[in-house]
Amino acid sequence: MATTEKFVGRSILRKEDPEFLTGRARYTDDLSVPGMLWMAMVRSPYAHARIKGVDLSKALATEGVVAAYSASDFEWAGPLLMAWPVTDDIKNPPHFPLAAEEARYAGDAVAVVVAESRGAAEDGVENVEVDYEPLPTVTDVAAAVEDGAPLVHADLGTNRSYTWANTIGDVDKVFAEAPVVIKERYRVQRQVPNAMEPRAILVEPNMASGQFTMWSSTQIPHVLRTAMAIATGISESKLRIVAPRVGGGFGSKLQVYPEEALALAIAGKLGRPIKWTETRSENFVATHHGRDQVQEIELAADNEGKIRGYRTKVLANMGAYLRIIAPGTPVLGAFLYCGAYEGEAYHIEITGVFTNTTPVDAYRGAGRPEASQAIERAIDALARRVGKDVVEIRRMNFMPPFTEATQSIGGLMIDSGNYPATLDSALEMIDYEQIRKEQQARRDAGDRKQLGIGFSTYLENCGWGPSRIIGGVLKYAGGGWEAATIRCHPTGKVVVITGATPHGQGGETAYAQIAADELGLPVEDVEVLFGDTDISPSGWDTYGSRGAAVGSPAIAMAARKVVAKARKIAAHELEVAEEDLGYEDGTFSVKGAPDQSRTIPAIAFSAWTGHDLPPGVEPGLEESAFFDPENLVFPFGAHICVVEVDTETGDTQVVKYVAVDDIGTVINPMLVEGQVVGGVIQGIAEALYEEAVYDENGQLMTSTMANYAIPAATELPSIVTGSHVTASTTNELGIKGVGETGTIAAPPAVLNAVVDALSPLGVTQIERPATSENVWRAIRDAQGGGA
Repeated sequence: MATTEKFVGRSILRKEDPEFLTGRARYTDDLSVPGMLWMAMVRSPYAHARIKGVDLSKALATEGVVAAYSASDFEWAGPLLMAWPVTDDIKNPPHFPLAAEEARYAGDAVAVVVAESRGAAEDGVENVEVDYEPLPTVTDVAAAVEDGAPLVHADLGTNRSYTWANTIGDVDKVFAEAPVVIKERYRVQRQVPNAMEPRAILVEPNMASGQFTMWSSTQIPHVLRTAMAIATGISESKLRIVAPRVGGGFGSKLQVYPEEALALAIAGKLGRPIKWTETRSENFVATHHGRDQVQEIELAADNEGKIRGYRTKVLANMGAYLRIIAPGTPVLGAFLYCGAYEGEAYHIEITGVFTNTTPVDAYRGAGRPEASQAIERAIDALARRVGKDVVEIRRMNFMPPFTEATQSIGGLMIDSGNYPATLDSALEMIDYEQIRKEQQARRDAGDRKQLGIGFSTYLENCGWGPSRIIGGVLKYAGGGWEAATIRCHPTGKVVVITGATPHGQGGETAYAQIAADELGLPVEDVEVLFGDTDISPSGWDTYGSRGAAVGSPAIAMAARKVVAKARKIAAHELEVAEEDLGYEDGTFSVKGAPDQSRTIPAIAFSAWTGHDLPPGVEPGLEESAFFDPENLVFPFGAHICVVEVDTETGDTQVVKYVAVDDIGTVINPMLVEGQVVGGVIQGIAEALYEEAVYDENGQLMTSTMANYAIPAATELPSIVTGSHVTASTTNELGIKGVGETGTIAAPPAVLNAVVDALSPLGVTQIERPATSENVWRAIRDAQGGGA
């Protein structure tokens, strides 16, 4: 039955939620199959050590243990996948699932035990004896590039993996002539992603057919299938990868992990299903970390604060090995150290560095939060230098509004933008003048608790694609297209099969809304299938805010191909030419005779029976499409944070937060709000709470929830959201992306607010995260008191 009510743009309830709310959702750890064995890992307690021997005999004698293996027991077809060699001369030592000669970080796997139960496997791990010879360690990214630093991979002769650089314009001339040059140094601390669901894997072999089914809590089942074929030599045609319900990813499940390859290989060795579920303690040391950079950014400007040039150097910690997209993660932000601002010249240099730490890779925002924190904090520093209000200096440097693709000084062709509009909305929503008056009143009164107001008028690039660009200029080994199939059943119901892999974002609902509008159906009649490479054989999965920006256009394209075929059948049945038919809300009607019509469900039934199809038209109403975008998409916005800082203790509380984002066409406002609020909270946590800290021996000191701070709901304010729409020119739907906006925008807004609160005390710099101790120290240092 056709409907005239459009679904895109409406806040309809999530189709997937009843499954979660009633407890019927099944995650990998919920799964069990007959004959299943459990796998447990032996991990190095040393950050760097030579492995002189691995004795498995006591483990094999442990009750319930079936097998135990060290690195010498496996012959791999290839190393774990690293898909982004950003330079031709990148140093990428092969990384295999078990360390053979050296362990290079605390948590590096050196052996694996398999048993009839999880407890027995863990008992077996305790009985594995490894003879280690400790070696010198280096954990700090800046220390790792100093002369004489311990080498993580001695055969390389250096800890530098690569240096990637890009220059636009005459940078040296611009800086030499500029009357104002500011230079800032920032540290972006390391973080542990901490998804609610730890990683889990279950592999079931079929020894008769040689088929393997792997269930994994992964964001990338399609990529994982190819990576497993590369590592194990098993043909992709024999591998089925299923991502069941996934309890959060944030980039930490955009990865090919040693445990996945090991479970697959061991299932083949033993001919029995193998299961592994990560403990929370393992999550802290074995799941990849995020961020960890040192940045030096310079701005060249005139005396009024008009920016002419940008110059940035970044040291990016890669950890002990290069994981799947680790070298490219900082490069994702390399074009954004100018933000939404104009200029004449731009230079960026990024050096990837090995350390004896858990590998670092994509974490929500992946390179873009690092870039936004640098430019948004630096532009505040410029405002202080030239005596301008932080709002004024942003306005005078914004790129003017545009609706067609326009090149930025950073080298990007930005799809569309109206940066003053989001700032105006945010200022109105937060009542900027009133907040400033209250701030001044507290300053005049000498209150202990001072208000600070921080801004972040961010710009990001996302919607990972297009294949020709990412595979050419950026040297990424994978593609950026997305696939979709739409199948119309004879009863009028529709199935959408997508190569994207939603894992909490609400993709099932958003995709159903798009298909329902294109086909004129109730959204309840649309089922979305994904996350199983046997059901959805083609796709590039979900990360980098590409689910809506790349996945949705593919669905719309497939739907329009369905409509095109249906038009042929409708014209044949109504005995008119195709051009004599109008189409609206899922119904074809004869122009001038609207009572003569056919709906999509009726045509689906005709196509199913095949009784009277036009010549050359095949039975069935099912179409597929591939969408490969010509460009990225560029969300932007203005976030304003108000903090209250206790000038005696350093305690900082966020008291008000306004986020106005432009993500192009909004499919479902409720989903968008959820993504923005979640991202902002993660960004506030990054600014004020979270930090992974290693000691000089490479031991992770923040390795439990007891000493790794994550804020509770009671510590955060309600996030006020607003929206502005500037349609993207990259896809016909006008969609940009929203999943990472909050984590990109929030940290600099919060940190700028803290500095603003303390500026009367002489504070111009805050170490991340702005914990009570770090804020207290900044106050004392500014006042000459030291520690």
